[in-house]
Amino acid sequence: MDEERKFSRKTVLKAALAAGVAAPVALVGGPALARTNFAGGQKVEPTPYCHDGDEPTIDQTEGPYFTPGSPERSVLVDGSTPGTRLTVSGYVFGTACQPISRALLDFWQADDNGAYDNVGYNFRGHQYTNDLGEFKLTTIVPGLYPGRTRHIHVKVQAPNEPILTTQLYFPGEPRNNTDTIFDPRLLMTVRDAPNNAKEAAFDFVLNVAQTPTGGPTTGPPTGQPGGTSWATGKAYTAGTRVTFNGVSYVCLQGHTAQQGWEPPNAPALWQKG
Repeated sequence: MDEERKFSRKTVLKAALAAGVAAPVALVGGPALARTNFAGGQKVEPTPYCHDGDEPTIDQTEGPYFTPGSPERSVLVDGSTPGTRLTVSGYVFGTACQPISRALLDFWQADDNGAYDNVGYNFRGHQYTNDLGEFKLTTIVPGLYPGRTRHIHVKVQAPNEPILTTQLYFPGEPRNNTDTIFDPRLLMTVRDAPNNAKEAAFDFVLNVAQTPTGGPTTGPPTGQPGGTSWATGKAYTAGTRVTFNGVSYVCLQGHTAQQGWEPPNAPALWQKG
């Protein structure tokens, strides 16, 4: 199969979740999309584009303002916090582009005036990816301070694996051309959102070895213990029931089955029951 047409578990989880019912149609006709759209429905390019075997996200300096022991939270603002609201969302993958659940992400950044809270934990917080490898941070666009372009710090760690320390950047910032730390490989995809807010997307690829997910080409006869009635190339409608390795699943949305979309690997398409 052509490299651009490979389907990994990442493909289904990201594209189906991002595109909703339209995801299978989008996936059948082209390569795996790291992110098909934001909440507003506008298509964007993935950053970075994660192929199976892609290079890990690069590391960068921690800087002088990291404080350990941040509170566990994904929302760093409240109704009175000054600044432009920003939502950063994405996924954490290993080197085979399979999502990593319970990965730790520890974020810290400057406030609207470009100042860090080095006494407390304002604009600091850690969270964990969910079972699909997703994360979401609600914060503000950080302010500028001398010598640096606009950026957000983050540490990312898969369970029992080394820590990746890096930074995320905003496209179109004039200081991107003069900041000696800036690296375009760490640019987020950013778009305008309602109420003068911003939405950003970035996907981390950690240097964590994984075995690429491969769908079964054959299975035991249906009806026997461990039986499988699900099959690639077959069109399924919402409500259809199948078995896969002896487990029953209900189709959540119409699609044509592809290798890599096996029911256990595609929770956006199938539900146990």
